Formats: sequence, structure tokens, C-alpha cells
Amino acid sequence: MTMKTKRMTVLRLALTLLALCLTMPLSAQDSNKLAAICGRDDVKQVLAAMEHFAPVPPASSNFWHDSLPESMRHSYIADGEKVAGQPWTVLPATEFALFKTNGNRTRYEKLYFERRTRLATLVMAEVVEGKGRFLPDIVDGLHATLEETWWGLPAHYKTKLPTAADQTVDLFNAETAGLVAWTAYVLAGQLDNFSPMLRKRIGSEIARRMLQPALKHNYWWKKAGMNWNPWICSNWLACVLLCETDADRRMEAVGQIAAALDAFVDAYPADGGCDEGTDYWDRAAASLFDCLHLLRLASQGRIDMSRDAKIRAMGSYIYKMYIGNGYCVNFADAHHNRMQLQVNVAYPFGLYLDDAMMRAFAAHAAREQNIADSAATVYRRSGNSPVLGRELLMLKDVRRLLAEKPAEPLQADVWLPDLQIMTARRGALYVAVKGGHNAESHNHNDVGSFIVYADGEPLLVDPGVGEYTAQTFGKGRYNIWTMQSAYHNLPLINGVAQRDGRNYAAKTVQRKRGVLRLDIAGAYPESAAVERWTREVKITHGAVEIAEDYVLKSLTEPSRIMLVTLVQPDLSAEGQIGLGAHAVIYDGRVLEAAVEDLSPRLDSVLKGLWGEHLYRIILTVRQPSVTGKIKYKVK
Repeated sequence: MTMKTKRMTVLRLALTLLALCLTMPLSAQDSNKLAAICGRDDVKQVLAAMEHFAPVPPASSNFWHDSLPESMRHSYIADGEKVAGQPWTVLPATEFALFKTNGNRTRYEKLYFERRTRLATLVMAEVVEGKGRFLPDIVDGLHATLEETWWGLPAHYKTKLPTAADQTVDLFNAETAGLVAWTAYVLAGQLDNFSPMLRKRIGSEIARRMLQPALKHNYWWKKAGMNWNPWICSNWLACVLLCETDADRRMEAVGQIAAALDAFVDAYPADGGCDEGTDYWDRAAASLFDCLHLLRLASQGRIDMSRDAKIRAMGSYIYKMYIGNGYCVNFADAHHNRMQLQVNVAYPFGLYLDDAMMRAFAAHAAREQNIADSAATVYRRSGNSPVLGRELLMLKDVRRLLAEKPAEPLQADVWLPDLQIMTARRGALYVAVKGGHNAESHNHNDVGSFIVYADGEPLLVDPGVGEYTAQTFGKGRYNIWTMQSAYHNLPLINGVAQRDGRNYAAKTVQRKRGVLRLDIAGAYPESAAVERWTREVKITHGAVEIAEDYVLKSLTEPSRIMLVTLVQPDLSAEGQIGLGAHAVIYDGRVLEAAVEDLSPRLDSVLKGLWGEHLYRIILTVRQPSVTGKIKYKVK
């Protein structure tokens, strides 16, 4: 090859690479992408004009009477009538102090969320009726809220009682600010007719409690890759767009929010998986969408991330983890119970992404929740607090939602390579298996665990998470039994359970359709003395087959396989554990079966999920050795 020919070859290669770069879409992992878009002059000019932002019609508009199905209007009004005329809940200081006194967070939170749910209920009733009947209660509720010392929760505050001087921005300070901002926006005319001073007070309180501290302080959540980031930003952005009157502060806040959202997206894996669990998707990827939706509306379409591959993957995660019959995979701090998909965000998200499966899933959930006759979505738990802005925005497209063809997203095979989660369904059986590591957000020590559902009902399960207390997110998290590998479908090796930490992870993870093979030895500490523990989970049309192949460095006690089920096990037959119409089949010469009743360990939350009983099957190796192979199956 001559020098000239070499130069031509290099030039052609360079031109080819340049062409590829120019035609390739920007990745969501490109840092500061959203911040760069928000910093463009044409975008800044539109965003700075507060008076042009009209995300939904005001309550005085005929839209709310003419565009909603009559049955939905009546259901909102009926719900408002149920809570009208009642005294507003008191939030005692002694109840706030309980968290620092004994770790209890539920008593104050119950009163706190009742107050906010009632306010949202009254606002929706007034918006759709428009007769002023509910306005006196709304005014009293707003005033009571404005008089609270701090809008957050005691679990997020550093001392026993809050002070007015410290307006730290936590999840529910932000959520309350969002609720009040949307109320002041949609009922602006009615509130001004009562007293122009009320909306001025709302504006000053939102500025003091939300806009000023959020702009001023470099809070940790602005760089976080978990739900606090987009959840707070979605409310902060709503307050900025609806309440911030200073154009410079408005644009500075939008810039900070965009940078925070970039950090959130950058931290996510390319597969879009939410390591916090399916329950938190609603306040992770879905809250990101809340922000993107508002930004597209406020920028007159100039900010549009709907074609971004990672954001599309983050949206689709929720239906990829759908088991069927209302259930979703419940790894991490997720609950097994039939999920109440937040239709008021899932459907607009599906429209934004032009994702037909998400739209159909949302339509299925809307039908199951019967929102056409019972407009209950505003009261569904979305981080415990009603999300008024979501409800109002969803209603703009409710006719389209109700006309959508419903469908369950019953996918045969899903693989999230970054999160290392495989799901597969064959006939009546469904299995989900996870690899990953033990420092995931809302982590349980569960590397290699799996769950099995049969005929759309749980069979071998992940217990999930019980009542949140100070211990749940404190140093004693892994003293809670539901966080321990011994109470997941995992081996106890030499009597030792898995350890928490980023280094405790799966290795040599291999997946093909319906089969996941991984070495989970790395998830156990040195005291487990395990060199290799290869687990293979395989699903066929008749069974879920599990094979354990291990090498130990030494032997101190027999290894055991733990299986958790809500069906009372029947050990009457050798080599078979009856689980109702199903069974775990094992070699009785290799393993010895026993059952432990976990029912005394269930708190009120877990009883609400599983009923009164939960059981742990213990399969103990009969003739322990430093090497071994174990096979068993669910059929």
C-alpha cells in the first residue's frame, strides 16, 4: 500500500466516523444535556415569560364541565362532599417529636397526609363543580397549611421539633408547596374574590419555604440518582413556573433543576432499571417525566426529551416488571400487593413517549380502577401524598385515555443487563431473578434471589418491606429481618448470610432466554468460606428449575436453601413440599425439609400485604461437603 493510498484510507475512515457521530442521537448519559437545552437563548426567552404559562384551564373555564365525563365529575364532587364541613386535623408537636423519641413516624404522618388528601379532594370537587360550595373549606385548609411551622416530615428533620427559621427542603416540604401552588393557580379567581391577600400570602410562603432555600442551598439531592432528586424537582419546578415572578431567579432555578435532572439521568443505567424497586418508579422515572412534561409545556415544545433512549427505557421499566393480575416484581423496598398504577402519570407519560404499550397498560389500570365512574386516582398513594398537578394535567386527555384499548403488558422475556434482572413467563408460571450488588438504593441483601408466581398468584416470594421506622434508613437497617438474605430465596452458606456493601455482588452473570446463571459467592463475607456458588434458574412450560453448584473453602455447618412462601407448606410426602396446587420437588436423599412459621414477625404493613401468615422452607444438605450440586424445582 502506497503512502497516498494509506492517507486516503485514513481519510475515508475519519469521514465515516464523523458521519456516524453526526447522525447518532445524543445519549442521555451525555452530562448536562437538559441544562444545555434550557440554557439556549430561545428557550430562556420563553421560559422567562411567566404570564404565558397556562398548563391547564382555570377552574372558571367551561372545560371542566364540558370535557369530563359526567360520571367522573360526580365522583369528584361526591368525594368532596364527604370531607366538607369537617374541622381541619391538628398536627400536634408531641406527635412530630415521636420520631426522635422512639422512632415512630406513622402517627404524625397519618394526620399529616389526611390533611393534604382532604385539601386536594376539596380542590378537585370545586374545580369540576365550579359553584363555590367547597371554597370555605379550601380557604380554611390553605390557612391551616400556611400556619404549619414546617411542611416536611419529622423523619427528614434533624431535631425533635422544627423551627420557622429552618426551611430545609425535603420531599414533603416540596410536595406541600406543589399542592398549594397548583391550588392557588387553578382557583386563582375564586381565591382572589374571597381575599386578594390569600394568594399573596401563598406566594410569600412558597418563596420562603421552597423557592428561596432550594435556590440557595446545594442540597445533596440535587446530585442524587434516586427518587428525592426528581420528586423534589417536579414540585420545585411547578412552584417556579406558577409562582416565581422574578425572571432572573426563575431562570436560575430552571437551570439548577435541569442540572439536577441531568445528574439523575446520568446516574441511571442504560437499561432504565430502577434499583429502588417498582413502588419507587412512580417517584423516580415518573417524577422525571413530571418535570419534562412541565418543561415542554413551558417552553412551547422547545424542550422535548421524548426520543431519548434512556428516558424511554426508564419509562418502560414499569411494564417490563409487570407480572400480571395487578402484581409487579417487588425487589428492594417494593410491596408485592396488587399495584395501583398511577394512571394520572402513567398515561401522560405514555403519550409523551408515544409508547403504545404504556398507554395500553395505563388504560388497563384505568379500567381496573374504574376511574370513569370513580375518579379515585387523586387519592391513590403516590408517595403517600395526593398529586394535584398530575390529576389536573391528566384530565386534559381523559377522553383519549378512556377511548384507549386496554391491555396487560404480559411480556414473555425481559432482561435488564445493568440491573441484572431477568423475568420470564411460560404458561402459568412466572419467574423473576436478580443479580446486582448489595449497595443498591433501598437495598435488601438479596443478590441471586428469585420469586415465582403461578396462575397469576404469588408462590415463592420476597417478603418486601414492613413499616418504615427510624431503623429502616438508619444504621440498624440490616438488623431488620426483611432486609436479610436468610429471609429471601437464597442459600445460607456455612450458617452465614449475605453482607451489605457495593463489593458484595454477583459475578459471571450469564443470561439466555428463560435462564439466568450467576455466581453469588461474592455477596457473602469471608466467614462464609465460599469460593464459588453458581446458581442457575431456568423456566420451562412446566417448571422453574434451580441448580446450585458450589465449592467451599472449608465446612463448619451444613448449608441451607431458604424459600419463602405465603402458602402453608405440606411436608407429608417425601421429596415434595406441597404448596396448594403446586409443589417444590427435591431429592430427599440430598436435602431435608423443614418449615418455620414467620407469622409472628409480620407487622401491620406486612399483614396487609400477605395476610396473617408467611412461611420459610428450610432445605438442609444431609451430607455436607466442601463441594456439591443441588437441584430442585417448582412445578
